Amino acid sequence: MANNQMDIKFPKGGVFFVILAVAALILFSKSTVTIGPGEGGVIFETLGDGINTEKTYGEGFHIVAPWNKMIVRKVRQQSISDEMNVLSVNGLEVKVNGTIWYEPEFSNLGNLIKTKGEDYERELLDPAINAAARSVVGRYTPEQLYSSKRDVIEQEILDEVKNVLKDQYLIVKRVLVEDVKLPTTIRTAIETKLKQEQESLEYEFRLAKAKKEAERQKIDAEGKAVANKILSASLTDKILQEKGIEATLELSKSSNSKVVLIGAGKSGMPIILGNQ
Repeated sequence: MANNQMDIKFPKGGVFFVILAVAALILFSKSTVTIGPGEGGVIFETLGDGINTEKTYGEGFHIVAPWNKMIVRKVRQQSISDEMNVLSVNGLEVKVNGTIWYEPEFSNLGNLIKTKGEDYERELLDPAINAAARSVVGRYTPEQLYSSKRDVIEQEILDEVKNVLKDQYLIVKRVLVEDVKLPTTIRTAIETKLKQEQESLEYEFRLAKAKKEAERQKIDAEGKAVANKILSASLTDKILQEKGIEATLELSKSSNSKVVLIGAGKSGMPIILGNQ
């Protein structure tokens, strides 16, 4: 019986071509890196001197040698929060909750990673924030921390952190003190004191207002007394007679029937007799 099956044969060099294609594909995938939005990258040269500090790669598609490694980190503004136990000026333990906004210097990302490692937040920010918080909070009393000094404390901590991180390739933008926790007894005492001070201010305001009103009434009464005194001194009998005559003449002009008796009244004043 004849053998009708056809033998399938690869062309010479076909296997080698497939192996080469697969190797090229793997090599290409190992040599490409995509850096996302808000990120930056630096090259770690395995056969060279480690981190290349000369260039920071921005967002997009990049090709690197397969024996090198691209280290990608966020370079946009970021924040970390922490709760710190610190002492006030009188030695009272206070818990401060705070948040700090920061970002790496893009052009110096390589220097930052080379000198502080990839976990530079823990290496730089945590110690700087804790040191600054202890230094600043230690200048104030619990009452100042609880009430009126929050914005001042934030600015002072920010200044301290910036000073500590100077020339460290990390930019600190803002510090926010979100909460200051005092022992319950101290907090209650401060709240009671603040309430009493507010009530005292309100009472003083009411007293001042009443005093001003009394002064106003006194000035008004004195003015009226002086006016009446001047008016009384100017009203002689002759002036009163003239005013009476003028008033009588005005009344006599009305349409009602009346009789005017000249000189019939007291002191010679006219008398008007009407029909009603």
